[in-house]
Amino acid sequence: MANTKSDPNYKIIAENRRARYDYAIEDDIECGVILMGSEVKSMRNGGSNIAESYAAVEEGELWLVNSYVAPYEQAKTWGHLEKRRRKLMVSKRELSKLWQATGRQGMTLVPLVMYFNHKGRVKIKLGIAKGKKNVDKRQTEAKRDWGRQKARIMKQNS
Repeated sequence: MANTKSDPNYKIIAENRRARYDYAIEDDIECGVILMGSEVKSMRNGGSNIAESYAAVEEGELWLVNSYVAPYEQAKTWGHLEKRRRKLMVSKRELSKLWQATGRQGMTLVPLVMYFNHKGRVKIKLGIAKGKKNVDKRQTEAKRDWGRQKARIMKQNS
């Protein structure tokens, strides 16, 4: 991703913080999103959520399913549906890679972060992930706790 200090247009719209806890992210990919004008304006105001959404390859196209974009008040007549399916743009090579990962390897496409890039365009970072079991989640949490304790001990000693 771009550096936030050097890019005045770069802005995070929505982040799925739970994804890294529930899934083991093996790879990620940046996609463009096809949106309506009222959706972009609503996102600029900060009204979107990707926490419960996922991506799916259907009939040779990549779709973002169950993502929420708040309605834009000034676009009453020509507004948008809040939870509509949005088409994602990737190259054919990336699409075949994603299709193989979901179909053959049993992976899931999880949206990690949605943001405006340095050109002001909406991008979404998808994670190619495998679901964690409860044992894996506990191990991750134990590592995180140990890291915090280690930092406190080091801070006390110095």
